[in-house]
Amino acid sequence: MKPSKKLIEVALPLDAINKGCQEEKNPFLLGHPRSLHLWWARRPLAAARAVIFAQMVDDPSAYVDTLRADPKLKRKAETALKARLKLWEEARELARKAKGTNLAVPEPGPQPTLDEMLADIERQSLFRIIEDLVLWENTTNETVLQTARDEIWASWRRACAENADHPRAKELFDRKKLPAFHDPFAGGGALPLEAQRLGLESYSSDLNPVAVLINKAMIEIPPKFAGRPPVNPEARTEKSLIAREWKGAQGLAEDVRYYGQWMRDEAEKRIGHLYPKVEVTAEMVKVRPDLKPYVGRKITVIAWLWARTVKSPNPAFAKVDVPLASTFMLSTKAGKEAYVEPVIENGGYRFTVKVGKPRDAERAKNGTKSGSSGSSFLCLMSGTPMPFEYLRPEAKEGRMGARLMAIVAEGERGRVYLSPTPEMEAVALSAIPNDAPETEGSQGL
Repeated sequence: MKPSKKLIEVALPLDAINKGCQEEKNPFLLGHPRSLHLWWARRPLAAARAVIFAQMVDDPSAYVDTLRADPKLKRKAETALKARLKLWEEARELARKAKGTNLAVPEPGPQPTLDEMLADIERQSLFRIIEDLVLWENTTNETVLQTARDEIWASWRRACAENADHPRAKELFDRKKLPAFHDPFAGGGALPLEAQRLGLESYSSDLNPVAVLINKAMIEIPPKFAGRPPVNPEARTEKSLIAREWKGAQGLAEDVRYYGQWMRDEAEKRIGHLYPKVEVTAEMVKVRPDLKPYVGRKITVIAWLWARTVKSPNPAFAKVDVPLASTFMLSTKAGKEAYVEPVIENGGYRFTVKVGKPRDAERAKNGTKSGSSGSSFLCLMSGTPMPFEYLRPEAKEGRMGARLMAIVAEGERGRVYLSPTPEMEAVALSAIPNDAPETEGSQGL
């Protein structure tokens, strides 16, 4: 086998790649795989695309004979060589004059050649392709992608020609079929996805079933329906949808949107009554100015956040059901922090939701936990320790209860956290499904 030096072995436009990766961090990008699943070690698509391209294309120094045969390119290289030689001569003269003095002037290196100029000009052309590839707006730009694919094919055909005398040339160097891409530890699927986008047949695997599901959704299923129209009832009857051309996975995406909405509508019909709407009042806005855009409106509850409770072990508060809260933080996202603050009053306590950073960040983070094990807590009223040995019998005897800590509602741009009230807790407690499954559960903790 006669390997050729690849572009990635010589140079890369790192500034452009880094800028493209930085752009991908924008949380509002539409169509990014992280909207499918927030994989914890996802590789930037821009970097994956650039690296795979640079691994597949030859560095121009590997085919300088071909470049020399291009008259236009040769003239351009000769002009560049004259300018480079002038600088080289000046540097060499400066180094000569510095000899015998205390000045440290480095030697200019070997004399530039025409072949180096040809390779450098062609390399800059490949860099421009990468600079276009890493832009987010070009992720699905067929013109940009096809330019990259053409370069990959050109390098592959050169490799096939150079290895035509290989004993397994027919099998390994088929000029009509690119080599497949294999990623045995695919994770979030950035590499196989971008390899597929660049025209390679992609194969991926992973031990984590979540990673397998992500890769199936991104790499395996969409190509099966590429170029096909949607099959949902609306698409079959709507003339404008029947007549249009469906490129790539657009038809599949239309079906996913249609049936996703159908499932949501069906879920609302069946269990919507368990998630009643909450009206945001002017009184609530006085305490929470961030709720001003919702005043007078009813917003849909999407979750109730509860805390388990047990009777306080302190005799002074034996009648109080104190919470077992692993944390009081509701949202830790920068600029959107929200937390629960317990207010002790009238021999008991109530929960109130606040936005912003808590004054005591450590306490908000830990809730009523005692230590790092998560199996022991502190009494909210007195600080009395409640170890596992106390909590387990309480649970076994059926003395464990629940207290509503916060309400999560659907806002315009994300979740809205609301403080619970006795009225809201009553509504939440009344939302009992009539078709709950009956199974034998574990007792106690």
